[in-house]
Amino acid sequence: MARTAPTGTPALALLEREGVPHGVHSYEHDPAAQHYGLEAAEKLGVDPQQLFKTLCFEADGVLTMGIVPVSGSLDLKAAARAAGAKKASMAEPAVAERATGYVVGGISPLGGRKRLPAVLDSSAFDFDTVYVSGGRRGLDVSLAPADLVRLTGASTAFIGKGS
Repeated sequence: MARTAPTGTPALALLEREGVPHGVHSYEHDPAAQHYGLEAAEKLGVDPQQLFKTLCFEADGVLTMGIVPVSGSLDLKAAARAAGAKKASMAEPAVAERATGYVVGGISPLGGRKRLPAVLDSSAFDFDTVYVSGGRRGLDVSLAPADLVRLTGASTAFIGKGS
């Protein structure tokens, strides 16, 4: 019997498997876009403070996900504190891609190859629903912040800046 390729992503499979209420939001990704998250917010008509990007950073050598609004950036000092580390630095894109199984611009905090420690910016709780990457460029999912915390095992802290 021939196998067919799955049409979803590991992030979507996790949401379905766990029975988490969520929305799936696709848009036509522009390969020339410089800021993937801001492109998604614009094309989906979502407040950039409500759409979160997943950035991988190393906290005392431990690869960790920082989930922050696309309207700002990751505050590495705050992220280090939240991760219980002395210092943090951004991970190399290739390291993030290998660990998560997703490409930069489509890294989802959900369903990654490895379960990485995660910190969600506390501003997520300003909204009933937040948006994160669904596991590829041009695909986002919406879900309740509490469900995102439960599925990722994330701690919460104010780790974003400039949002």
